[in-house]
Amino acid sequence: MELRIAQSALEDLQYYKEQDVPHIGDDFVAAILEHSEMLQLHPDAGRIVPEFNLDHIRELIHAPFRVVYLRQAKEVVLI
Repeated sequence: MELRIAQSALEDLQYYKEQDVPHIGDDFVAAILEHSEMLQLHPDAGRIVPEFNLDHIRELIHAPFRVVYLRQAKEVVLI
């Protein structure tokens, strides 16, 4: 399964870095992406996002953030 990152997700990470949010830097972003790679083999690993309660909108927790993603037929998109 392909792993893709939505442009809006990249912009969110960049925003946090520019705002000097504690603990957000290149190493943290790399750790989030590394953690998310497991979704290529296990796209259902994350829990269903409670606010939406839809099976294809899921999240992984990478404290202090959650990584919300869309589980689609052939790809996982980090949003």
